[in-house]
Amino acid sequence: MLSLESLRYVLVFGLIGALSGCATNSVPMSQDEFLAAMDKSSLSVDSLLSKGNEEEAVKVLGDLAKKNPGRKEPWVRMAKVYFDAENYAQAIVASEEALQRDTTDRTAKSIRAVSGLRVATQSLFDLRSDVELKGNARSDAVGLAKVMRETLGEDVLVPPAELEARKKKEAAMRAKPRPIPKKTDGMTDATPASASSGANPFSVLR
Repeated sequence: MLSLESLRYVLVFGLIGALSGCATNSVPMSQDEFLAAMDKSSLSVDSLLSKGNEEEAVKVLGDLAKKNPGRKEPWVRMAKVYFDAENYAQAIVASEEALQRDTTDRTAKSIRAVSGLRVATQSLFDLRSDVELKGNARSDAVGLAKVMRETLGEDVLVPPAELEARKKKEAAMRAKPRPIPKKTDGMTDATPASASSGANPFSVLR
């Protein structure tokens, strides 16, 4: 049976071994190792997205980000995944994570900006559509929405699928033929007489 002193040494060395193992596992990848892991993860993400499995695709990128906390690439790709899925709130969060690691990344900046605009546009649209909302809040929302559309254009503010649906609906409305009003028999008979008398109103005096 182990003495108290021996048990203490066993626990101390066991703890040291466990900490050493954790330190070994947390060693960052080299540049080549990371690029290889990123390529592999990208292939897995593409495959999962083609099957509509966005959640698993994000998990793959999240695992890679945890193993490489200083790298921006997993977060940039994650932001793209969220943006394409029109999950703009999460796209903004992932973009922020990428920009914390590289403040100059243009892709992350673009995704954050456009995602923010689309969230704002939807919020303004909700306010404008709220018939119970009165006063300055609603009028300000309408005015700001108009300015944003004039400045940036519909294609930036509105998701492509929604914009395409709107265009198709508007085109269908324009293509719809307008009904021609029917003339009554009385009006039809009266027209020639009206026309002939209108040509020379004094002809009956000849």
